[in-house]
Amino acid sequence: MVYETNSDVPVTFPVIDISLLSSEDELQKLRSILSSCGCFQATGHGISVECLDKMREVARQFFALPVEEKQKYSRSPNEAYGYGDDLVVSDNQVETCCYRLLLRVFPEDQRRMNFWPENPADFGKTLHEYALKIRSVMNDLSKAMARSLELEENSFLNQFGDQPVLETRINFYPPCSRAEVLGVKPHLDRSTITILLQDKEVEGLQVLTDGEWHTVPVIPHALVINLGGLMQVMTNGMFKSPLHRVLTNGNKLRMSVAMLDEPEAEKEIGPLDQLVHHSSPRLYRNVRNFAAFNYECFQKGKNSLEELKI
Repeated sequence: MVYETNSDVPVTFPVIDISLLSSEDELQKLRSILSSCGCFQATGHGISVECLDKMREVARQFFALPVEEKQKYSRSPNEAYGYGDDLVVSDNQVETCCYRLLLRVFPEDQRRMNFWPENPADFGKTLHEYALKIRSVMNDLSKAMARSLELEENSFLNQFGDQPVLETRINFYPPCSRAEVLGVKPHLDRSTITILLQDKEVEGLQVLTDGEWHTVPVIPHALVINLGGLMQVMTNGMFKSPLHRVLTNGNKLRMSVAMLDEPEAEKEIGPLDQLVHHSSPRLYRNVRNFAAFNYECFQKGKNSLEELKI
């Protein structure tokens, strides 16, 4: 599909109007894309322009605060939640240039409110309302993905337990003139589905498909849907979780808001029984707390999905 972006040059990248996923043709299009590249841009998601822009606005307002104000929400050493730059875990890791605010949004009783900014004053309310809408989109997508594989529509959602997790990672990439420095190094997401709200103007996200890095263009008010490693495990490899990275920009800062869904940490996740049979043997062993496992592999330069292969 060719579409208009903020660039003068039309770019081809998978786009799905997810309001049309009740049709069989759109379901098969979804299955085809997720079986090949595992990433697409979603239009027709039903979230208003005002809501998307408000989420971007409060994120930018937070990152624009004085350093001493942002440091009130700094994460502790060797801890993920809160504000800061990349953890340094080895002398030979790839240098990156990114500041992020990582927060658990759901379940609400697991929120660590000492990391939730009080400035801007409407940050918490805006994030909560945005996250509710994103979770609804994720649930609808999970059901559509199941239907596309001729499964009962709650087949994936039923794996998550009574208290599924939704986290946000708000990313801020300052200008960086050193081409060898990445915003985020190549990685697989730990989620089943990641939904990314891109910067409205500045590109940077790249997805590896067919051995080449492809830039995901900016489509204002579309959402980038990216499958995490857990979805590849649950589908026994039928759907793909793409390797992706973020480039820096020499002149402009870039901001994005990622939302990641996960099952309860202690839920054991593996390929669905319906997708394992004589012509499609089981590819992956079961795993608990895939988030921690994926992070450990990431820091060691290993592919978590390869490590889970039988």
